Amino acid sequence: MRFDHSSTIQAPADRVWEVFSNVEQWPDWTPTVDSVERLDAGRIHVGARTRIRQPKLPVAVWEVTELKEGEYFEWVSKAPGIKTTGGHRVVSTPEGTVATATIIQEGPLGWLFGRLYAKLTRDYIATETAKLKEVSESSKPAG
Repeated sequence: MRFDHSSTIQAPADRVWEVFSNVEQWPDWTPTVDSVERLDAGRIHVGARTRIRQPKLPVAVWEVTELKEGEYFEWVSKAPGIKTTGGHRVVSTPEGTVATATIIQEGPLGWLFGRLYAKLTRDYIATETAKLKEVSESSKPAG
């Protein structure tokens, strides 16, 4: 199953990217993340691993599999029978910066997990892009 949500943000793409890609600060600005523990140091990079606790979901370790600095990062979390991919994209447009969050659930149990958690997943990514918009448009630094 695939879930996507986008928000158009009235802030420069580099500002939106700074907030979106600084995963350690997510609990400070979105209620969909309780805690983040980076399992390595420095900025996100391919191979970087992060443990995330979210309300109503199992704790997950995410590993960055793709990164185009300033534009996109993708990470994957695996559990028995399910592979979840999360995408985070920032695109500059004439109307503003468009930020898109994507969740893709695959594997023998991916469809079941996707169906059971569809409403929660849709709510979470909508909340995340709305909060990203709010934080990115404010003059205060994230966190």
